[in-house]
Amino acid sequence: MKITVRIANIDDKKYASIICKEIEDSAKVRGTGISKRDPEYIKKKMVDGFSVIAFFNGNLAGFSYFEIFEKKKFLSNSGLIVFPKYRLHGLAKMIKLEIFKLSKKKFPKSKIFSITTSPAVIKINTDLGFNPVLFSNLTKSKKFWKGCKSCTNYDILIRNKKKMCLCTGLLYDKKNFNLKKNYLYKGDKILLAYSGGLDTSFCLKYLINEGYKVITIIINTGGFNNKDLESIEKKAINIGALYHYSINAKEYFYYKCIKYLVYGNILKNNTYPLSVSSERFFQAILIAEYAKKLKVKAISHGSTGAGNDQVRFDLAFQILCPDKMIVTPIRDMKLSRKEEVNFLKSKGIKISWKKAKYSINKGIWGTSIGGEETLKSSTSLPEKAYPTKLSEYYKIYIELEFKKGELLYINNIKDLQINNIIKLEKLSSKFAIGRDIHVGDTILGIKGRVGFEASAALLIIKAHQLLEKHILTKWQIYWKEQLSNWYGNLLHEAQYLDPIMRDIECFFTNTQKRVSGKVKILLNPYIFKLIGIKSKFDMMKSNIAKYGEINNEWTSDDVKGFIKIFGNQMKIYHNIYD
Repeated sequence: MKITVRIANIDDKKYASIICKEIEDSAKVRGTGISKRDPEYIKKKMVDGFSVIAFFNGNLAGFSYFEIFEKKKFLSNSGLIVFPKYRLHGLAKMIKLEIFKLSKKKFPKSKIFSITTSPAVIKINTDLGFNPVLFSNLTKSKKFWKGCKSCTNYDILIRNKKKMCLCTGLLYDKKNFNLKKNYLYKGDKILLAYSGGLDTSFCLKYLINEGYKVITIIINTGGFNNKDLESIEKKAINIGALYHYSINAKEYFYYKCIKYLVYGNILKNNTYPLSVSSERFFQAILIAEYAKKLKVKAISHGSTGAGNDQVRFDLAFQILCPDKMIVTPIRDMKLSRKEEVNFLKSKGIKISWKKAKYSINKGIWGTSIGGEETLKSSTSLPEKAYPTKLSEYYKIYIELEFKKGELLYINNIKDLQINNIIKLEKLSSKFAIGRDIHVGDTILGIKGRVGFEASAALLIIKAHQLLEKHILTKWQIYWKEQLSNWYGNLLHEAQYLDPIMRDIECFFTNTQKRVSGKVKILLNPYIFKLIGIKSKFDMMKSNIAKYGEINNEWTSDDVKGFIKIFGNQMKIYHNIYD
């Protein structure tokens, strides 16, 4: 896929009749607007160099021109058209920018104006620095207003003595806008969040192809080893990245996020441990920091327009580096993975469609898998879709030991928390444990499905939760469940920077003072079983009262009295009759 927007020339005269017909047809569909233009008039604009033309994969896709009035005092940008087949690719904005730049270059002292009924075109114009104005602020040229005669609303204009109509008048004010700041030019630097996968590889090549200087960055929150990172860097440089940065953020991610996911026993919809979704916002935070350090013009990411990641990335960038533009080629052009593959192949970059068929996002807290099966409600992922294959066929027992809620020992061997997660994943993934498909609501309000494998995350959360059941009071457990649900939802929906998250984290941390002990787990192919716990804070070992058939801490009369009082409110309720 290739979009070209350039100044029209004499060789483009052959398109004049097609352009005029499209202008007229589009006006009829809208029920408003200037509906007719003479092909000879359009040809003259092309010959004079007063127009721009757009192509999509070599096919005519759009057009615009300008006209001057009152001895160059006024200049109008007019006739902006994008053919229906090529809409929703950002073409209108690209065409408008090019005709605007051409207008300023040719006639820098002219007052540039435009009239339109299209809300989308009004938005594009106001972004460029145009202000809505009364028609009296525009040109008095009879030639210009004569051009409105072919519009279906011309009678409205005449009845109002050319003071107003259904169109909005827009006049450029250079004080309102810094074109250099808000639009990208060839040669501008863009920082691309790069993972080496299909989507980000497409973005890298596409942006380079458009003439930008692209710096790639990967924030490793634990999903890549050194060999992976070397391969990703090599791939980025080979495609054409100006520089590549690889940032180790495993410890950062653990202490900012994973620790609290464990404290809260957080599983989205009681299923998904927020494997990769939890990483995105923290990756975005660090990318924003580097964008400021590197002084790039824009930040780019490979998110589509349907998922959650676009919200996480964009929101973090808007909050932390609002002066940076956000460029999202796949979202803006609504590309399929197949189209991305074909584009890369056309540029000499070999991508296996067999491998690209599934979207794999690997992280320290699990791996998400998306494919055609997850786009339906009735199909599951095949075995081949999961990156880790079953290779351990005999059951084994393991022991996890927690200190104040954090995993510090595996089978009595102590290590850093982050290393223990990696070790446990390596050990347990051989059993193909932790596979499932999460069904939930996206931030955009649509239902979505994603496959995942997260053996370490699920083992840690379930073991930690069992330990808490023995140690915490029932009201601690109750309120943790309420707040955990909120915390998981807020994190999932990119609300990490809301101060309520710090408040909940304080509560979580306070509940972990006694959450220390060992948990024994049985691993089998595809399943695991929690055997039991050992902890000096186990409330089942209390000397005050013990669970069982007989208890020596109270008498039968004590129990009878308690039950009598305990049921008072229900007794009162049921003894009042209508």
